[in-house]
Amino acid sequence: MASEMPASQPLDRYECRACGYKYEPEKGDNRQVPPGTAFENLPAKWTCPVCSAPVSQFANIGPVGNPSGFKENLNYGLGVNALTPGKKIFSFLAL
Repeated sequence: MASEMPASQPLDRYECRACGYKYEPEKGDNRQVPPGTAFENLPAKWTCPVCSAPVSQFANIGPVGNPSGFKENLNYGLGVNALTPGKKIFSFLAL
C-alpha cells in the first residue's frame, strides 16, 4: 500500500474540491494512511478525512513548492509566474 518516496522527485499533492483539504503524501492522512503514500496508492475506499468526499473529488495540485497557476501560463507576465507563491510575496515586499 505505501510506496517509498523517491529522493529526487517529490510526490504530487491533491486537494479536495469539496472542502479544500490537501492530501500531502509526505504526511499521510493521520487516520489510516502512513506518511510516504502516493495518492495513486491510497486504499480503494479512502475518503477525505474532513468531509468524507471520495477520491474522485480530488484534483492534482502538484508537489510542494511548485509555482502557482496553470503550467501553460508560467512563461507569461513579467517573470513572476515562474516563482513559487512564497517567493512572489517576499520579492514584492522587498520593493
